[in-house]
Amino acid sequence: MRPPHCTITRSQVHHLTQQQLCHHLRLANYSRQCSRQVLLAVVLAAAARLTSLFAACQRLAHAPSCETIRKALLATLPEQAELQRRLNRALAALLPKALKRRRQRLAFDLTLIPYHGQPFENESEIYRGAAKDGTSHFHAYATAYVIRHGQRFTVALTTVERGEVMATVVKRLLQQAARVGIRPSLVLLDRGFFSVGVIRYLQAARYPFLMPVVFRGRKPDHAKGPSGTQVFRTRKTSGWDSYTVTERGGRTATVGICIKCRNYRGQWKRHGRQTLVYAYWGFVPPSCEWVRQTYRQRFAIETSYRQLQEAKIKTCSRSPVVRLFLIGVALLLRNVWVWLHYEVLSSPRRGGRRLNLERLRFKTLLLWLLHVVEEMFGVSDTVESERELEPILRVV
Repeated sequence: MRPPHCTITRSQVHHLTQQQLCHHLRLANYSRQCSRQVLLAVVLAAAARLTSLFAACQRLAHAPSCETIRKALLATLPEQAELQRRLNRALAALLPKALKRRRQRLAFDLTLIPYHGQPFENESEIYRGAAKDGTSHFHAYATAYVIRHGQRFTVALTTVERGEVMATVVKRLLQQAARVGIRPSLVLLDRGFFSVGVIRYLQAARYPFLMPVVFRGRKPDHAKGPSGTQVFRTRKTSGWDSYTVTERGGRTATVGICIKCRNYRGQWKRHGRQTLVYAYWGFVPPSCEWVRQTYRQRFAIETSYRQLQEAKIKTCSRSPVVRLFLIGVALLLRNVWVWLHYEVLSSPRRGGRRLNLERLRFKTLLLWLLHVVEEMFGVSDTVESERELEPILRVV
């Protein structure tokens, strides 16, 4: 392996991140003391510390006040549709050209951020779903990721409103991926997209897809026996089948079914037989094990979601525009980290680049950004109090 002979500094990483944010988001300067560079520096500090903008301002000695930062953010952010376009341009700017030369596997995910407040302007801002963290109300975002040789670039981001048809969300994600030159060879979807509308759209657009089946109908222990997709859960051997999904309005869609049966072998402290059921269309799978291993690649999204949580700024703002901006910043920071590993930190070798994730962890990158911002504004490690601590220390 070629020995490393170059050095990357935290100032360079901070400059790259600031450059991407300033160039693509195009925020205006709020005032002489609070320019867009200052505003974004505070935002990066809040993302690195996994805290709110208020707490970040309290931590930085010579940064503008938290009220100034709040007003600057509200005054300079564009409307939601325009902000979404700018965030998608920023995400696409760091995509390697190699991803655009041939078709790639795309994975879609639906991220639900629990929300306990009231809508900002209208009810459509709040997505309703299964109860989670004590609420059934969420701010929902759908994302598309490229999966190729350990690389997980975010290529598209869109908000999901209440009552919005999932087929429309999938269409928007695919259109955004097409704009940046990403052509899907296979679409991997979560079970939340298992619906007639999504299946019919992907079939009409000629996009091959793979997703887990949602079990509906009478359960296997019912007196009349299983029905619907619950029938596939009773299988004890791997195999193939077909199924016609029917929605309440009468529309139908037919998909191929792959049933993969395996033993738990103590995994998750369970024993016995496990039945995995997948729906597919547009290609001929070579084996049931290939289907299982292929869909396992989509689980990399869970790692991306965890890293999103590591850089998501906390907020109590009701504005969906502010919340979209904070989510977009977290995703962009992760894209910067993935790009650095692909273009700079990887080792060239025959057969493809070797990723060296140990050289720069995502948390380390965030810590670097925090250190640069603290050097810019200084650190305030004091707190106001009604009593002196020095006399107590003398006694002790």
